[in-house]
Amino acid sequence: MPLREEAAGKPALVAFSHLRWNFVTQRPQHLMARCARERQVFFVEEPIWVDDGAGAGLDLSRSPEGVVIVVPQLPPFLARDLDAVERTIASLVSAFLSEQGITRPVFWYWTPMALAWTTAIEASAVIYDCMDELSLFVGAPPQLLPREAELLFRADLVFTGGRSLFEAKSPRHSSVHLFPSSIEATHFGRARCLAEATEPADQAEIPHPRLGFFGVIDERFDVDLVAGLAVARPDWHLVLIGPVVKIDPQSLPKAKNLHFLGGKGYGELPAYLAGWDVALLPFAANDSTRFISPTKTPEYLAGGRRVVSTPINDVIEPYGRLGLVEIAQGIEDFAAAVERCLGATDSQSWLDRVDAHLAQMSWDETWRLMSNEIDAVMETKRRPARSGARSSPSVFR
Repeated sequence: MPLREEAAGKPALVAFSHLRWNFVTQRPQHLMARCARERQVFFVEEPIWVDDGAGAGLDLSRSPEGVVIVVPQLPPFLARDLDAVERTIASLVSAFLSEQGITRPVFWYWTPMALAWTTAIEASAVIYDCMDELSLFVGAPPQLLPREAELLFRADLVFTGGRSLFEAKSPRHSSVHLFPSSIEATHFGRARCLAEATEPADQAEIPHPRLGFFGVIDERFDVDLVAGLAVARPDWHLVLIGPVVKIDPQSLPKAKNLHFLGGKGYGELPAYLAGWDVALLPFAANDSTRFISPTKTPEYLAGGRRVVSTPINDVIEPYGRLGLVEIAQGIEDFAAAVERCLGATDSQSWLDRVDAHLAQMSWDETWRLMSNEIDAVMETKRRPARSGARSSPSVFR
């Protein structure tokens, strides 16, 4: 595919992600879509296994925002040999960058596992954007923690997606910056004014009151809480939107007032949100949720919906402390919090406080600040070369 010329003075950025571009719109998509406005962006995903006899290769596509999505396609027999997989991807990535004439790109990592894919490729800057504590997720590879230690040693900058992660990573690197989950407030703000006639067909016939959730349904989702809430309040209807990942769909609770509607596109979410009476953050208390900072918290609030959450640290601070989100634990406490939301009489003053808080946040501003940090690091690294001192490029060995 023909690729856009590099922007003047802006080396290409190559991002390595454990999440697929076309899965669910989250932090990587918001940031890289904005990055693509100022420089070439290549978004390298984890491999897929293709038994077509063609051997290993890269599948390339371009998102509407201009991000080039790079997917390694490997023969299935390699799947049993991690070293062979990593050597193959490293060779493919190196050859691809060389073919495109890309030298000394910025490397951006969401997954430390991708370090092995960039061996001996010189970079202008190395960024670690720690959006999750991946080592605590189900199925995390044993190599992840030592790879993260190596990445923290090699990185010029570390960004974190929440305060809990910031506090955990700050002692381990000299330049850690907090960039919590942000918001496209105008997009989700549409939920405040959408007419009932625009309601999605698969939600329109569900009775009120409706309690809603959108996001990935995985090991972080508190299945027991949701099931117990449905039993305790059969007059409430729970609308649950999102792909089911890493848990057996058959293990999900079943009840007449539980409505699993599957995954929806980012553009569809405001229409669903508009039809809810209360939005939910029903996260389990386990290792995988210790450091999460749910992007959906400000998204729900931008849509003008009251929110009830389990005690997630990065929801308690700042949203719980500011009285913008109800925090509750256990079925009885959670139900009582929902009742308070349904009966709230201070809607306008609450919305005013919500909007005042959200006015300080946007993905545009988050990217602007991140980009400034990257530019500053690159300028600092260029100075020794100008003065005759020996430069120290970031190279993985």
